[in-house]
Amino acid sequence: MWTIAIGALTCLAWFWLLFFRGRFWQTHLQLTAQPLSKKHQTFNWPSVCAIVPARNEADMIPQTLGALLNQSYQGHFSVILVDDQSHDETVQEAKKTAVLSKHPERLTIVSAPPLPEGWAGKVWAMQTGLLHVPVDTDFLWFTDADIFHPPHSLERLVDKACRESFDLVSIMVRLHFTGFWGSLMIPAFVYFFAKLYPFRWVSRDHHPKAAAAGGSILVRHSFIGTEDGLAPIAGALIDDCSLARLVQSRRGKLWLGLGNEVTSLRAYPGLGAVWKMVTRSAFVQLRYSLWLLLGTVLGMLLLYVCPVVLACTSLFRIVEKLILPATENFLHIPGTQLLLSAALNVSAWVLMSISFIPILRWYRVQTWRAALLPLCGFFYTCMTIDSARRFWQQHADAWKGRPFQPMPNKPTRHP
Repeated sequence: MWTIAIGALTCLAWFWLLFFRGRFWQTHLQLTAQPLSKKHQTFNWPSVCAIVPARNEADMIPQTLGALLNQSYQGHFSVILVDDQSHDETVQEAKKTAVLSKHPERLTIVSAPPLPEGWAGKVWAMQTGLLHVPVDTDFLWFTDADIFHPPHSLERLVDKACRESFDLVSIMVRLHFTGFWGSLMIPAFVYFFAKLYPFRWVSRDHHPKAAAAGGSILVRHSFIGTEDGLAPIAGALIDDCSLARLVQSRRGKLWLGLGNEVTSLRAYPGLGAVWKMVTRSAFVQLRYSLWLLLGTVLGMLLLYVCPVVLACTSLFRIVEKLILPATENFLHIPGTQLLLSAALNVSAWVLMSISFIPILRWYRVQTWRAALLPLCGFFYTCMTIDSARRFWQQHADAWKGRPFQPMPNKPTRHP
């Protein structure tokens, strides 16, 4: 019976994912933003320069930039805000925020020149900031204009990098959501990201997986403070992971984890907001490949949709046989096959639900929603298909209002 074969296959697949995919579902790799104990404050703090690309972020700047300027960091720290041709009061709000902060001298505001051909908008803003960084800076801290950092965020990042000899330290910040769909789809977004880039693998020496989360990336200046800067990833639309691969290609050591107290202030109120976020980069992640798209769609349907459909179908037929006995005995082979099909597909559903519970708990969302992971998988599959459609129709979009070049015919290559 083909339903038994599919059930057995999905059970085996989920067993492998749970125990042999870098334990991607675990949330133990975390970095707090709480103050360091005195015994950990024993080394000379390196100099750090934060680079913040900002375009039309006047409503966010007072909170996020203010928190950056007020970081409790004992070493030399400066902030470069790159105004990416904003049409609102971003620059004015930044100046006001600096005056009201404890360290107004930390801020430098620069304007990004017009976007050159071949550059993605955010990467160009990052490159603009990089060109203004003092040559003797030890670390660069890339963060977005909508990310709120508690006072000891930088201290924790630098301590992690220095004590454990990491060249790039990045955290997945808490994304802000509202409503039912936001509370379901945002944890699922982090879940799928961790499944694609298991944090344990990223943080392992010499492992080919390289990834970072763009909300907060601390990287040694020496790895990208070269003459060409970020030119090797100029056209990258997934700038964070591209930066991580660039550092790894230069024998850098990476660490990626969850950031407990660092949050994004930009809200994702429902399914539509998440849909827009995912469709901008899903097909880019597949390297614009039709074959990878087909494989991904088939794989997602097999892993997330088939177990639920087949489990419900088998259980319905079992109940139907019990209520309305057929001419054949229920314990005959067809009935046994139904029981086995139901058991296998329900088991696959249970395994996938168990894997979703840790990230739901990290987001403080009710764990019963883990049973709805198949629904998330179905919607993310649709988003991936829509992302490919947008590419084929040459429908360019913008990330946070930031322009970028039309999507290329070929994926960006990394050294």
